[in-house]
Amino acid sequence: MRAASLRGMVSLSEDESRQAGTFRVRIPVRVYELDVQGHVNGAIYLQYSEHSRWECLRAAGVGQRALHARGVSPVRLEETLRYHRELRAGDEVTVSCGFVWDEGRTFQVRHEFRLDDGTLVAEVTGVGGMLDLRTRRLVADPGKHFRALATAPELLGL
Repeated sequence: MRAASLRGMVSLSEDESRQAGTFRVRIPVRVYELDVQGHVNGAIYLQYSEHSRWECLRAAGVGQRALHARGVSPVRLEETLRYHRELRAGDEVTVSCGFVWDEGRTFQVRHEFRLDDGTLVAEVTGVGGMLDLRTRRLVADPGKHFRALATAPELLGL
């Protein structure tokens, strides 16, 4: 069963997302997201990946309010976008979200954008950390904060 989400985006059910071990969200491309060439504007891919990350965290039981109550918040440190194929109005794309945990203060997040036929459209890879909202510094072991709140830590690779 699919649930409607922000801005008309549709999240796959948690069962559908868990089947392949990576969280996924399905997103219809809207006309207002196109640039002058008639394909999706580059900044929109980053919005799609951000939406996928927060939907993954939400599905895992980790909410922004709960993180803030702990005095922390995830932060993006670096993102790389690789295009493989155009996305145009009317396309629907499934965006995956997978976390890879490093030693220390950072973690990786990987997103693949795929059409229904499996065609790889784009990839976004990034490095993130967990910001201490009081000291404004990265905390050690960011996964521990996610793990403490998660009801489905497997969605986060924990």
